[in-house]
Amino acid sequence: MTDRPVSFLCRTTDNIQNGFPTNNIAMTMTSFSTLGLDTSLLANLESMGYQVMTPVQKESLPATLQGDDLIAQAETGSGKTAVFGIGLLTRLNAQDFNVQALVLCPTRELADQVSKEIRRLASAIPNIKLLTLCGGMSYRPQSASLEHGAHIIVGTPGRILKHLRKGSLKLGRIRTLVLDEADRMLDMGFYEDIAEIVAATPESRQTLLFSATYPEAIKHISASMQKNPCSVSVAATHTRNRIEQVFFEVADPGNRLTALVTLLGHYNPASCVIFCNTRQLCRKVADTLQAKGFSVLALHGDLEQRERDQTLVRFSNKSCSILVATDVAARGLDIKDLEAVINFELSYDPEVHIHRIGRTGRAGKSGLALSLYTAAESQRVNAIEDYQKSPINYSTIDSLQAIRKPDLRPPMVTLCIDGGRKGKVRPGDILGALTGESGIAGDQVGKIDIFDRQSYVAIERSMVDRALQQLSTGKIKGRYFKARKIR
Repeated sequence: MTDRPVSFLCRTTDNIQNGFPTNNIAMTMTSFSTLGLDTSLLANLESMGYQVMTPVQKESLPATLQGDDLIAQAETGSGKTAVFGIGLLTRLNAQDFNVQALVLCPTRELADQVSKEIRRLASAIPNIKLLTLCGGMSYRPQSASLEHGAHIIVGTPGRILKHLRKGSLKLGRIRTLVLDEADRMLDMGFYEDIAEIVAATPESRQTLLFSATYPEAIKHISASMQKNPCSVSVAATHTRNRIEQVFFEVADPGNRLTALVTLLGHYNPASCVIFCNTRQLCRKVADTLQAKGFSVLALHGDLEQRERDQTLVRFSNKSCSILVATDVAARGLDIKDLEAVINFELSYDPEVHIHRIGRTGRAGKSGLALSLYTAAESQRVNAIEDYQKSPINYSTIDSLQAIRKPDLRPPMVTLCIDGGRKGKVRPGDILGALTGESGIAGDQVGKIDIFDRQSYVAIERSMVDRALQQLSTGKIKGRYFKARKIR
């Protein structure tokens, strides 16, 4: 995680000077054990590796746990999901099967990530039911699941509103409402949907709003939907000792793709996200790199949901090395050990640039951020320099050379299994089916992702044929499931 300056303005009953708490408990807490949490929840946090709070957790959790509304400026990877996850769980009544907590997310990918994390946090609390309601999936099974009741709903505004209008979802007993990545939901045109959803919840609810940026629109939505919220800002500062950031001027705009290939050949990153400003250019860049033999996938708004799922799965499990993405499509993308970020085009907004490059250099590791620009885009470079308050490091494409031939084959291959959460398939079941007498070692099996009706498992490339044969002829939980390579 990158070093971050933290500023906050929270309501408190004493020890206030110039509008800021001077001796507030939020300023000194570092351990979750100081929060007064239920012992079973605390033990579960410790088992999950939650020991010392991140800055956003330290500043936000006290106000959240005492029931205050919250507006927090924090990006993906800052630990914000645990803030609202812990907060909403402490307010739940497990005996009441009405919907008590609603989390709105801009994309299905983020909703899936949030759902998984809340399920982990809730594992110590018996009989907690969570449903994920997003577009791109059949409406009827979701409606049928809602008939049996749920405590927590995580979903996208469009699908939540559809259930609300059809009467399959009731929000009259909501205790906690969470708007996650609210700025992107507004960018995607969800304001009217959000307003209609919020209007269906009780005024007595707690409202927690999280946003990576803080434009005027966020101030407006906070003023209309929150009551005297505690304000927390955890701004990213991507220090030079964590992220090496280099800008390369391209003299001829028509040579930008050639310059990109040179960057990839010189730095040869094991994992890399390349950002483009439009979906059209995103597709063009991905197609060009693929034609040159690179392991690359594109992530943009024109993909079907299943394609988006498979793309993110393959990139996160190291069976694809390069992801070419637009900003909106990559929102919520939280890939561990991302080696490099390349800006094929500079963003028009310097704050967005900082969020882009902040996806590398996390958890104390070093990262690489490379940016291409033309003379006509120099003003964007100057805006970034002013925003980050540190000088730009410039270099030239001509100074680079392909030190070694790029490794065009990723280390892993993804297998898709036609069985998932609805079939009670769990990661341990797949791992057990692959190892044992098959000769496949546990460390040759990579990341396992479980969806409602499919599961994906990364296998070391040298063992993929054996793994596919094992899955095709063996059983998982006593049943046969079809399996295939994802290419």
